[in-house]
Amino acid sequence: MSSMFRTVMGAGFDRLHPQLRRRFSVGLASGEACTGRGVMDRIWHGGAFVKPFLALGTTRNILVPREGRNISFKIENVPYEDTFGRETVTFVRTFDLPGRSRRFDAQMVLSPKGDRILDYLGTHQHLASELHFRAEPDGSLLIRSGEHRFREGAVDVRVPELIGATAEVRESYDDAAGRFRIRVRVVNKYFGPLFGYEGSFTASYTDIRTCGVRPGLRPVREESRA
Repeated sequence: MSSMFRTVMGAGFDRLHPQLRRRFSVGLASGEACTGRGVMDRIWHGGAFVKPFLALGTTRNILVPREGRNISFKIENVPYEDTFGRETVTFVRTFDLPGRSRRFDAQMVLSPKGDRILDYLGTHQHLASELHFRAEPDGSLLIRSGEHRFREGAVDVRVPELIGATAEVRESYDDAAGRFRIRVRVVNKYFGPLFGYEGSFTASYTDIRTCGVRPGLRPVREESRA
């Protein structure tokens, strides 16, 4: 067995920087979880029209409602088997914003065909996005979102481009600084940039047989539809 990220990237996985290969090898096969701690140099938003959507998303731990600079940050990547028997890796980000910490939750699973990652967003997994991974020539990792779907009860619809967005994540490793660097941009086709952040962090690894999945890390509701 290998990690879901190696599965979807194939030979491209071996072109990643060694530290990125380690980080994206977390899974049930490796038996490791990864915790990143660092600082977001900047968290930004688009125009004022974005704020109501960010505020709504915050009720389900989706996106971050406030801007800021030099914000302490943590990301928890912990593998587990969900209630449907699928290997899942958490991508739970906590931003220590002034006055109150905010979370941006996601859980990633491998698609049934093994050709893409499905990213379930928020505490109730109402939003699901396809993610596509690519190794860049410099050894960094580029992740781009594809189709987004909204799922609640019998409802399963594609999110229209007018209100949807494309996410782009670039993650690299800075050998000189000994830190991972990350940049995230969420852009709407018609309205432009909506949200993003950029910064750096260090990573530590733990044995999942020892640490397990801490309370509150898993979603309140899990979505079975892939």
